[in-house]
Amino acid sequence: MDTISQIMKDFGLFGVEIHFSGHVDDAYYELHQQLVEQIDTLLINKSDLLMSILYQVDISDHDIARTQDDFPRYNQVEVIAHQIIFRDLKKVLFRRYFTAKK
Repeated sequence: MDTISQIMKDFGLFGVEIHFSGHVDDAYYELHQQLVEQIDTLLINKSDLLMSILYQVDISDHDIARTQDDFPRYNQVEVIAHQIIFRDLKKVLFRRYFTAKK
């Protein structure tokens, strides 16, 4: 749930709402589909806003290219959505790790 909250926070900073039904078993699929829809809309209508979100989440062109190689069946928008979920999961895990070390 922390990863979902982080995704919602990152997008919320830019006025883009992400919702989660609470069904943990389908969390990845649900978030991925929703992110794909949002990213596709932003790519077409507000690419500068999408770039700001990617900067906030800390995703580089290199990350996207590497993920595209790992997921050749994903289109570019699906790759970006996956990368956002992956990167925010890493943020949450790093935060937990360093909080536990204190």
